[in-house]
Amino acid sequence: MELYTPVLVLAALAALFAIGSVAMSALVGPARYNRARLDSYECGIEPTPQPVGGGRFPVKYYITAMLFIVFDIEIVFLYPWAVYFDSLKFFGLIEMVLFIGTVFVAYAYVWRRGGLEWD
Repeated sequence: MELYTPVLVLAALAALFAIGSVAMSALVGPARYNRARLDSYECGIEPTPQPVGGGRFPVKYYITAMLFIVFDIEIVFLYPWAVYFDSLKFFGLIEMVLFIGTVFVAYAYVWRRGGLEWD
């Protein structure tokens, strides 16, 4: 348990900072709500009239986000694998081939759904 104490302390500090930031912005920040502030915003999209409560984004934005998450997770797993490749031997190679295969399936799905086409 002694080894995890610094990690737990850091996690507690991060949670405290996040909760404190949200609480302070609610207490100290201005509470002026206007039409522009309640409007949905996406980088690169011109704002258009939206129904009350916000509008819908096209599915391609979610597919692009899914592609980003897939490759982000791939990098998170590839780096430690590359560091310990010598000690993992053939088992590590087979496991990484299976993992890259599943990532390729996700990539093919996004490609097939048109997530890589920019209209």
